[in-house]
Amino acid sequence: MLTVFLDFGSVTRGDVDRTALEQAVSPWIYHDNTSCGQVAERIRDAEIVVSNKIMLDRAAILAASNLKLICVAATGYNNIDLVAAAERNIPVCMSNYATGSVVQHVFMFMLNFACRFVEYQQLVKNGGWQASPYFCPLNFGIMELTGKTLGIIGHGELGSAVANLARAFGMKLLIAEHKSATVIRSGRTAFDEVMRQSDFITLHCPLSEDTRRLIGSRELDLMKPSAYLINTARSGLIDETDLLQSLYSGHLAGAAIDVLKEEPPVNGNPLLDYPHPNLIITPHSAWASVESRQRMLNLLADNIRNFLQNKPFNQITDALTR
Repeated sequence: MLTVFLDFGSVTRGDVDRTALEQAVSPWIYHDNTSCGQVAERIRDAEIVVSNKIMLDRAAILAASNLKLICVAATGYNNIDLVAAAERNIPVCMSNYATGSVVQHVFMFMLNFACRFVEYQQLVKNGGWQASPYFCPLNFGIMELTGKTLGIIGHGELGSAVANLARAFGMKLLIAEHKSATVIRSGRTAFDEVMRQSDFITLHCPLSEDTRRLIGSRELDLMKPSAYLINTARSGLIDETDLLQSLYSGHLAGAAIDVLKEEPPVNGNPLLDYPHPNLIITPHSAWASVESRQRMLNLLADNIRNFLQNKPFNQITDALTR
């Protein structure tokens, strides 16, 4: 079955093994990247299409007459028109492969805010330790994660894994109920209360019409001035303009984000111009450990193999109902 990977260059720099893919199905066509204008032509004859971030919109899906399976090489699937795929009975699949990589990234962010690593490293580079009259310059306040309250918004595999590690640090946990919920499930806390009570808030929910701009000025105003906001999920979950205003006003202690509205930010982004160290931005790298990327390819091969053998596989529609 002709299988096309639209943006293979986004998952490798020659450091992953694609043997599992080749063993699952053939032939393969690997494109390093694909522009919007190239999608329709490149998937025209494909029976299986793999995309990391390339948009598969309604027109592209309906025009690909041979298409039988769409595989998402990512943990987010907002780049796929699921409605159009369902109309053509084309299953869309993905796998949770980046848990370990994302979780350690979240704690890298939190530990930096707790230990002020960036500021202390810069102080040493600038000679501040060398010039200090004390063995330990206390220029930047250090705190412990133990006893702090972590609010988790999105309690699937990633959110649950973050919670497990947070317990090891001795943190208190608040698991947010859906923002629009009228009934609070056991073990959950009302969304607004999570915003009010948390010392750290981390986002682990998919981007959909229900979650777009989940965090805006109203929600940021609910947060404690000493609180930190972390987003390793999707940029659309946070209103970037409102976040920037909250940081400049001093209402928010800090934020750490791994995602921006435009990626790469070739047209710039006001967040990139924010001059203070209480905003940390990483280039959508939370998922990208070599172990994570290899696991993704192996699970992708498993999904394809199981689909071809009429066995259960990780269909996104199934995941949404759990």
